[in-house]
This record gives sequence, structure tokens and C-alpha cells, in this order.
Amino acid sequence: MVTFKNFTLFFMICNIHQIYLKFNGLIGIKYFRRVNVMVQNIFYIVLLVSLYFTTFVNYLLFHTLAEIFSIIVACSFFLITWNSKKYIKNPYLLFIGIAYFFIAFLDLLHTLSYKGMPIFTGYDFYANQLWIGARYMESMTLLLAFFFLNKNKQFNPELLFLIYTVITAFLVASIFVWQSFPVCFIEGSGLTPFKKISEYIICVILLISMRLLHKKRKLFEGEIYNWMLISMSCTVVSELAFTFYISNYGVSNLIGHYFKIFSFYFIYKAIVKTAIKDPYKIIFKELDTTIKSLNDEITERKKLEHEKEENIAKLKKALEDIKTLNGLIPICSHCKKIRDDKGYWNRLETYIDEHSEATLSHGICPECIKKHYPGHVG
Repeated sequence: MVTFKNFTLFFMICNIHQIYLKFNGLIGIKYFRRVNVMVQNIFYIVLLVSLYFTTFVNYLLFHTLAEIFSIIVACSFFLITWNSKKYIKNPYLLFIGIAYFFIAFLDLLHTLSYKGMPIFTGYDFYANQLWIGARYMESMTLLLAFFFLNKNKQFNPELLFLIYTVITAFLVASIFVWQSFPVCFIEGSGLTPFKKISEYIICVILLISMRLLHKKRKLFEGEIYNWMLISMSCTVVSELAFTFYISNYGVSNLIGHYFKIFSFYFIYKAIVKTAIKDPYKIIFKELDTTIKSLNDEITERKKLEHEKEENIAKLKKALEDIKTLNGLIPICSHCKKIRDDKGYWNRLETYIDEHSEATLSHGICPECIKKHYPGHVG
């Protein structure tokens, strides 16, 4: 026979079982996530080590793979921002997204013209010149984009695309056609002063951009800000590494390309992966910021309204407490008693005490002393 106690016990057992399943599920999810992160990290380490071993086969293979990765990331960045330009309200991301297409194009030419590639063989300085040109464009883009962010100005994306087209065409012509771009590297001698000074200037520009990014971090979604900052840091290290090498196949050159891979990987994490995994983080970041600002303003206005109502209530209470004497007051011409609204006659001091905030203090004037106390007059 089913009793109330048995039913209660059964119900408690079911609840405990559900809690146990949920607890195990949470542990399982956390464990799966940890394993997933660990597997990803192992995969990245193996990939980087494998990339290093390609240098023993042919350094050109390593260089080409490294540059192709950055080109793919830059082009993906451009495609995402260009196709979302109607919705992205952050002018900084839109500005650099368009620019990275042209940076990718210069990096592609740099890859094809690298020493040992059988494509552009008539001139020995193409690759290093294209590298400096691309890095100047990248660093200046990251800096100039803050002009639109600070002023909160919107620009015409098509016009910006046209401007970068002209700049890129001029830069490519100065290297391939006019050959007026300064020489950056001489085989056997190493880097030219122009190349070294340019790398340092690029680092300074990037450091200024990092500072501005930190000051404007509230305008960026948290993860995007973090990855962009790390990406710029890796680019600075990469540029510094490229101030030491003597050979295009040297260790310093290898380290510089590794940090370029890291830099573009963090751009991938900041923009490409975020846009694919959670696109609303990029497109509607400003909308979220606006909504938050409106909510804060509504809260502040409610607070001010509440304070206003409290002040009005205090004023009303103060007005109620204030007692004034005004109008026609009937007073006896002999005894000086005053008649109130109910028809009762009250002493003058009683009436004043009830109808005002005044307090009377009794005394005696000289004339009354003579009249009522003549014996006390000296």
C-alpha cells in the first residue's frame, strides 16, 4: 500500500537523482572543454614545430606558408567587414578591415618576389621593399583609424577603398616600375639604414596605436580589444626581429615571421573567429553600448525624479507648517481680545501663538508701571 511517507521518500530520491545527473553533466561539460582546449593547444604546438621543420627542407616553403596564413586572415577580415559595412557602427574596425585587403595584396607580392621564387627575377630588392611598404601601411592604418573613432565620424567605404587603391598602386609602381623606393637589403651587407630606421618608426607608430586602443577600450567588445592589443604587441616584436638579420634565411628572419604568424592569428581570434562564432559581438557592439547608456540615463532620470518628488513633498510640508497672519482680524477695542473663525474670543497672545510661529514674552512698559504700580516709580 502506497503511503504518504513512501511517496515523499520516492519524490526525494527522484530529486537527488536529478541533481546528481545535472552535477555530472556540468562536470562533463567542464571536462570536455578542458580536454578540447588542451587538444587545440597541442595541435597548435605540433603545427608550429612542423612549420619549423619545413625550413630544413626549403626555407622558401616555410616563408610561403607563413605569408599565406597572414594573407588568408587579412582577406577574411576584409570580407567580413566589407559585407557587414551597413551594420558595423565602429568606424575603427571598418577602416582597418578595408585596409587589410591591400596589406594582404602587398604581402602576396612580397611572397612571390622573395629571394628564390622564380617569378620576379629582374630585381633583387622587391621583397624587402614590399615588406616595408606593407608594414608602413599596416601601422599607419591602425593609427589613422582612431581619427574616425575619436570624432565618431562615418566615412564612405567605397571612397576609402578607392583611396587605398591609389596608394597601393603608387607604392607598387615606385617599386616595380620606377624603382625609386629606397633599397632595404643588400645581400652580404645586410639591412640598409633606411630599413632599420623604418622598422623602428613602425614600432613607435604601433606603440602609439596600442596606447590609443587602451584609452578607447570601452568602445570595443572585451575579447576583440584583448586580441587586438596582443596582435599589435606581436607585430612590434616581429618588426624588432627584422632589424637584426643579415641573411633572408637567417634565424632573426625566422623569428620575425613566427611573430607575424602570431600577430595575424590574434587578428583571426579577434575578428574572423568572433564574426563566425558570434557575429553580433562585432555588428551590435555599439548598439549594446547605446542601450546600456540609455539604461543608465533612464536610471539617473528616475533617481532625479524621485529626488524631485521628495523635495516637493518637503516643500509642501514646510508650507503646511508655516503659519502666517493675514486678512481682516476682528479685535475688541477695549479688552483687545481677538475673535477666531469659530466665533470665540481669545486673548491676543493666545491667538498669535496659535496662528503664527511667534513666541510672546511678557514684560511691562513704563506707562503701565506708572498707572498700575505708582509706588514703584522713582
